[in-house]
Amino acid sequence: MIKIENITKTYGSATVLNIANLEIPKGQSFGLVGNNGAGKTTLFSLMLDLIQPTTGHIINNGVLVDECEAWKPFTSAFIDETFLIGYLTPEEYFYFIGELRGLNKADVDALLPGFEGFFHGEILGQKKYLRDLSKGNQKKVGIVASFIGNPEVIILDEPFANLDPTTQIRLKGIIKDLANNREVTVLISSHDLIHVTEVCERIVVLQKGETVKDIRTSTETLKELEAFFAGPA
Repeated sequence: MIKIENITKTYGSATVLNIANLEIPKGQSFGLVGNNGAGKTTLFSLMLDLIQPTTGHIINNGVLVDECEAWKPFTSAFIDETFLIGYLTPEEYFYFIGELRGLNKADVDALLPGFEGFFHGEILGQKKYLRDLSKGNQKKVGIVASFIGNPEVIILDEPFANLDPTTQIRLKGIIKDLANNREVTVLISSHDLIHVTEVCERIVVLQKGETVKDIRTSTETLKELEAFFAGPA
């Protein structure tokens, strides 16, 4: 589904990303982990054509991301609050995203009740603008908006940050359901090793812009990752 070929990103003399080859098949729940500055957000930004690669290409379902926009109808993402429109209410924002994805207001209204548990009574019907919501509640809106329109690829950067424990648990259930039951390719970056090992069937570790581990998740994965990031004793 997604192919990364000879991708590099440099700023001046600094290379922040250098991946020769990486393939993510359709329907895989894929986790990306690494310390600050490892290149996680850079990679996701390249996948979304938010920045241009220095060399190489990312191919999404046969489409060269940096040369054509045909990947956009089946791909969605939430990277941070800059994806939101602050002067809209959550409902208005959901309707806006729905319209972009070919859904009318009734379609969106039928979809939203399925996320009532995730919203925890703090999003719908509050008559607040997105800019006035807490960071956690802004994230809830952005994440759910990424699910609208049945996308085939969903990219979430640090989705568990700023969420309370109850919401984190509910989000993990949603992500597992997407990957297991709908053949949606879900890509997640996270600093939280526990969360990412619980929801991702495959985890890639980035270090200084390069892939240093590519792990099929098992009962030993969390220990392996903790040992790696702890470094030499």
